[in-house]
Amino acid sequence: MATPLKGSTTATLLVSCDDRPGLVAALSQLLFALGLNILDADQHTDPIAEKFFQRIRFDLSVRNGQAVIDEKTLEGAIREVADRYEMEWNLRLDQDMPRIAIFVSKTDHCLYDLLLRHRSGELRCDIPLIISNHRDLAPIAEQFGVDYQVFPITKETKAEQEAREIDLLQKYQIDLVVMARYMQILSEQMISAFPKRIINIHHSFLPAFQGGKPYHQAYGRGVKRIGATAHYATLDLDEGPIIEQDVVRVSHRDTPRDLVRKGRDVERTVLSRAVAWHLDGRVLVYDNKTVVFD
Repeated sequence: MATPLKGSTTATLLVSCDDRPGLVAALSQLLFALGLNILDADQHTDPIAEKFFQRIRFDLSVRNGQAVIDEKTLEGAIREVADRYEMEWNLRLDQDMPRIAIFVSKTDHCLYDLLLRHRSGELRCDIPLIISNHRDLAPIAEQFGVDYQVFPITKETKAEQEAREIDLLQKYQIDLVVMARYMQILSEQMISAFPKRIINIHHSFLPAFQGGKPYHQAYGRGVKRIGATAHYATLDLDEGPIIEQDVVRVSHRDTPRDLVRKGRDVERTVLSRAVAWHLDGRVLVYDNKTVVFD
């Protein structure tokens, strides 16, 4: 007998593979054969890379308090089709609440925005942990009832401190790390521990103005628009797969301080969108790019 499901009874399946005929039919027939109702389906084919991507949301169909199919059986059925077509796939049940850790330094605007959106219900997740290399933002964590842990970072202690951070993240069963203006470069051990599960906000419209002080670089070039970029962190600094970007207009009258002020609004919205889309299972990564389904 299938295990009863609590809370939401919908799920999201993300699939990517080499493009070939019959993929849509195979996935649709799979869910139909299991007695599951497709609520929404979106797909994309990259004709240059010859890759296929699909996002399917479906109803797990609870009847008389019992699920039509249990999670283990569902995963087994998906795996059988995925193996046949050499698909990469990810199944997310809406009843499972992702757990986020936010990394910060001394700048608070992105942290406040994420915590407020979470409190208002815009971000469907748990945020049990904030990690920082400084104590400055501890009062914010206390205000929102989130554990705040400080790991001072120096060149000599970086490897040891990151190992301690990874242990803490695993203890808290963290699914996603969000770098909300965390002014440290992550090492290979951290990136490897959370592949495609670390989102960073960079305060420029990448690939323009990489590295430090991008607003000052933008001011020096006299640009008319500045922006922000949310991307998955990789070993290549500021070159990970881009999830979301946006811009705001600036003028010759703006000082570097004005650019910083205007840019913060863009940073907040870009980061929150990227986090929300990741949590909703809307993002697929390939060839250092992303497909983001509407």
